[in-house]
Amino acid sequence: MNKLYLKTLLFFLFSSLWIGNNSVHAQNGVIKGFIYDKSNGEPIPYCSVYMVNERTGVVSDNNGYFILTKLKPGDYKLKITYLGYDSLIATYQIKAGTVITDKLYLEPISLEIKGVQVYAEREILKTETHVSVQRVTSKEINQMPTIGGIPDIAQYLQVLPGIVFTGDQGGQLYIRGGTPIQNKVLLDGLLIYNPFHSIGLFSVFDTDIIKSADLYSGGFGAEYGCRVSSVLDIKTREGNRKRLSGKFDINTFGSKMLLEGPLIKESNKKHTSLSFLLSLKGSYLEQTSKWLYAYANKDGLPYNYLDGYGKISLQTTNGSRMNLFGFSFNDGVNYPNIANYKWNSWGLGANYLILPSMSNILIDGVFAFSNYTNTLNETTVPLRSSHINGYNFGLNFTYLFGNNTFKYGVDFSGTWLNYEFTNPYGTDCGQESFNSEFALYFKYKWIVKRFIIEPSIRLHYYASQAAVSPEPRLAFKYNVSENVRLKFATGLYSQNIISATSDQDVVNLFYGFLTTPEFYPDSINRNIRNSLQKGQHIVAGIEVDFLKYFALNAETYFKNFSHLTNINRYQMFDFDDEYILETGQAYGADLSIKYNYKQFSANLVYSLNWVYRDDGKVIYRTHFDRRHNVNITT
Repeated sequence: MNKLYLKTLLFFLFSSLWIGNNSVHAQNGVIKGFIYDKSNGEPIPYCSVYMVNERTGVVSDNNGYFILTKLKPGDYKLKITYLGYDSLIATYQIKAGTVITDKLYLEPISLEIKGVQVYAEREILKTETHVSVQRVTSKEINQMPTIGGIPDIAQYLQVLPGIVFTGDQGGQLYIRGGTPIQNKVLLDGLLIYNPFHSIGLFSVFDTDIIKSADLYSGGFGAEYGCRVSSVLDIKTREGNRKRLSGKFDINTFGSKMLLEGPLIKESNKKHTSLSFLLSLKGSYLEQTSKWLYAYANKDGLPYNYLDGYGKISLQTTNGSRMNLFGFSFNDGVNYPNIANYKWNSWGLGANYLILPSMSNILIDGVFAFSNYTNTLNETTVPLRSSHINGYNFGLNFTYLFGNNTFKYGVDFSGTWLNYEFTNPYGTDCGQESFNSEFALYFKYKWIVKRFIIEPSIRLHYYASQAAVSPEPRLAFKYNVSENVRLKFATGLYSQNIISATSDQDVVNLFYGFLTTPEFYPDSINRNIRNSLQKGQHIVAGIEVDFLKYFALNAETYFKNFSHLTNINRYQMFDFDDEYILETGQAYGADLSIKYNYKQFSANLVYSLNWVYRDDGKVIYRTHFDRRHNVNITT
C-alpha cells in the first residue's frame, strides 16, 4: 500500500505540472500575483481585481492570489480595491506568450470616502456557493462581548446558528445534530483532537493569531473528509514582515502574550522574507478564584490551562511560501478527594504554497504530526486514559480559469490509538489499534451567468476496514438578482472513529477516542457491509441583502446518520456487547440577520432543530435536541 501511495503522489505531481505548463503556453498572456497589506506584509483575501478597459475582473482567493488568463497582446490597466485600503492602479504590457507574476501592496487608510463602499463579503457570496458556511475573522470575535475580558472563538461559536453548547464544565459543541466526535477541527491543516478547555468558555486558539476560521456545518465539499457532521478549518496568520511588535493582556481569568516580527526583513517586493510569530496564553483561575470568586466556591475554581503556538514563515520573490509551526496545549482540573483530570496536546507541521512561474496552477499541501493524551483519575473508578497520535499529509492542485476553478488532491493519514479503561464491574473495555487512510478527491467550480455549480467527489480508502467509500457531493447557487441568491448542497460522508464515552452522557470532562470495530457480534442482527460511520446531508437556503447594511441568511437542513456506532454504557461483563448500533436524524432551520455599518455590528440568530437516535430498541431524543435557540449580539 505504501508503494501505491508513493506512485499516486508522483503521478499527481508530474501530471499537474505538465498540464499546467501546457495550458499556459496555449494562451495569449497571463497576469497573476498576490495582494498584500503594505503595513505588515499579510495577504489580503477576496480583493476585487478589475480590468478597467475590458470592464471585467476577478476576486482574489483566500491567499490573496489572483490570475487573469487568455489575455490578448496589448496594454492592461488593473484596479485593485478592498474595504479599508486605498485603491491601487497597476499597468502591464502583454505580448504573445507573456506570463507576468507580480506582488501588489495596498495601503491601509483610516478615512472613509463618502459614497464609496466596497463590500468584500457580498462579492464573495456572488462568486462562491457558500452553503452552510460561517466565515469568522478575528475582528468579528473581538467585537463580541467576552467573559474574562479576552475574546475567544469558543464563546463566539456558541452564538452561531445551528450550534448547541452543553455548558461551561467540559462543554462541547454540537453542530446541527452532530456530536463532538463527528466534528473535524483543523489548525493550519493539522488535526486538533480537543479544541476546548475543561472550562468550556475558552478554546486552545489565540484570537490574535487567527487569520480565518471557516465553520462548515453541513454539505461541505470533497476536499474535507473523515467526519460525518461538520468541519472547523482555522488558519493562522503569518508574523509581521515589516517590524517587531508585541501584545500583552492580563485579567482575572488569565493572561496572554504575542510577539512577532521579521527575521529577514522585507525591504521591497523583490526580496525574500522570513518572519516569526509566537503566542502564549494561560489561566491561573485556580489561584485567583479563591479570593476573587469565593462566592462560587470557597476552595477556588479548579481549572488551569497553558497554550503555546509558534510559527516561522518564509516567502519567496514570486509569492510562494512555506510555514513551519508547532503547538503545545495543556489543561488540568483538580477536584480534591473527587477526581483529577488533565490532558496534553502537541504537534508539529509544515504547510506550503507553490506558484510555478510558467503555469496557472497553485500547489499547496501540509505534512503534520499531532499527539493527544488525557487521563481521568477518580476516587471511586479505576484510572481511565486515552492516547491518540498520528500523521496527516495532503497535497492539493488548483487551476484557476478566470472565476472557474478545478481542484483535486490526495490525503494520507495514519492514526494510533490506545484506550485504557476498566469499568466498575471489572470488565476491561480498552482498545489499541492503528489505522491508515488514503483519499483522492476532485472538485470543479463552474460559473455560468447567474449559476454557480460545484460538483465534487471523494474516494476514501480505510485500510483497517478494507473498504472504499465513494462520496459524491454537490453545491449549487443561483443569483436571482444583485441582492437575492438561492443555494443548495448535498453529499455523502463517512468516518472511522468514535467516542470513548456514550452520546447519551450530558457532560464529560474525559474525552477519549476509539476506532469502529472490524466485526460486530451475532447479537447485532443487521446486514452490515462495513462498520464505518455514515451520514448524508441535504441543505437548502436563501441569501438576501436589503436596506444597504442588512444581510439575511436562511437555511433548512436534513442530516441522516444511517450508521452510527456507540459504546454500550450498560456493559457489565465480558460477554456483554461492547457496542451498540444506532441510526439517527437531525433536521431544522437556521435564520440569521446581520447589520454592519462602520464600527457597529449586530446579529440576530434563530435556530429550530430536532435530533433523534434509534438504537434498535428505543427511539430517543438526545440531550442536545434543543427546539428553539435565539441569540442576539452587538
